[in-house]
Amino acid sequence: MKSLTRRELLGRSSLLAAALPLPGLAAQSAAPARKLKVVVVGGHPDDPETGCGGTIALYSDAGHDVTILYLTRGEAGIKGATHDQAAAIRSAEALKACAILNARPVFAGQIDGATEVTPARYDEFRALLESEHPDIVFTHWPLDSHRDHRAAYNLVFDAWRTGGRVFDLYYFEVDQGRQTHIFHPTDYVDIAMSLDRKKAACFAHISQKPATDFWPLHEQMDRFRGIECGVKDAEGFIRESYNREHGIPLRQPAVGA
Repeated sequence: MKSLTRRELLGRSSLLAAALPLPGLAAQSAAPARKLKVVVVGGHPDDPETGCGGTIALYSDAGHDVTILYLTRGEAGIKGATHDQAAAIRSAEALKACAILNARPVFAGQIDGATEVTPARYDEFRALLESEHPDIVFTHWPLDSHRDHRAAYNLVFDAWRTGGRVFDLYYFEVDQGRQTHIFHPTDYVDIAMSLDRKKAACFAHISQKPATDFWPLHEQMDRFRGIECGVKDAEGFIRESYNREHGIPLRQPAVGA
């Protein structure tokens, strides 16, 4: 039996990825068959852009509505600045990035470095997310070194589960190896057509020094995910196994479950 090279193995795995495109991105047309509501939840300004900025741009270009929901305003993210000063700077950067990606920004009102996962915060966040009526939600992978990222995951997952799993849920990666750990994508999105806009959205966060602090790593990540699925540049995602697309009957959880 002929042995397969690593390139051939990667090529075969890419066929599986190409056969199951993310909802709403199966075909690029002037108008989608059904307009979807996509919500991307990140711990701080710049997380959604770095984790799935290319995919966000593709969804908005395909005619879908995209909201970027920032858990915090990045209050602790600028050395030497007060929380209020940092929040003002980073919120303005987020607005600029959202304009580049054609997404609507929403801020959840928690504080960078002091995010809370409590019964009250669960209820508050679920109400906020449900008010967006999402079809698809992207958020952080739970195995992440940053507490705020893990808080975002917990709040989203709880809203998805207690709300009856009425939207499809996907996880993205940021700063692979430094923050996100043990991330093995189930789905890939070819971002060749939107890579420049992803980069521009990331560089809108000038206070975070993207040229030296995070873009080089994410550029490598996009190249590596592209190699995995047989294209030049891609973003990888992990699909929640109980999404609606799998046809698994969903049960409304009992109160307090």
